[in-house]
Amino acid sequence: MFEHIRRDFCRCGESFRERLREMFLNPGMWAVAGYRYRRWVYTSGFPGWLRWPLTTAAIIAQLAAEVATGIQLSAAAEIGPGLYIPHTGTTVVGSGSMIGKDCTLCHGVTVGHRGGGRDAFRTGSPAIGNRVYVGPGSAVIGPIRVGSDAVIGVGSVVTRSVPPLGVVAGNPARVLSHRGSFDLIRYPGMTEDPDRQAAFSLRRESEPSPSAS
Repeated sequence: MFEHIRRDFCRCGESFRERLREMFLNPGMWAVAGYRYRRWVYTSGFPGWLRWPLTTAAIIAQLAAEVATGIQLSAAAEIGPGLYIPHTGTTVVGSGSMIGKDCTLCHGVTVGHRGGGRDAFRTGSPAIGNRVYVGPGSAVIGPIRVGSDAVIGVGSVVTRSVPPLGVVAGNPARVLSHRGSFDLIRYPGMTEDPDRQAAFSLRRESEPSPSAS
């Protein structure tokens, strides 16, 4: 839990002062911190005598975060470290959803399954890769995959899988380019991250050379 929170904190600015200010003054990051605690309780397997008070505190934290921020991050969703939510406003990540590391969720985002019931945990929820930018007012719905370094444009409704580096927009969303999220996702150590470097190399290979244009 604490390592995940540290990574979340590092997404909040360049300097320690910027990060501290963002963490305290941005309600979106309150919701992220509350999720980390609830996810820790949800997955830790504490004995009953300890689990009961921790679960009660987790429920209170969830209700307080939802009322204060309008953001609902289910403890049954699996979200990697480095999550950044820059604004408040009716953001929902449903149970069974999976989100990779160093992703950004803007306001008004919905990530979840298409229907209710147990299928939500098996086949009905999205799996989002690493370093994905999900723009304001967009929805990622159903048993689909969003590849790493993708961009979901403003107001997009995504019901089909998105390739790595894909930039999609529209309702229904369609691929506009394969330039990726490199200009939108920033985090400490990104220039040395081998996964990001490999993805960036793929983007450069896919772009036409100046002599071909």
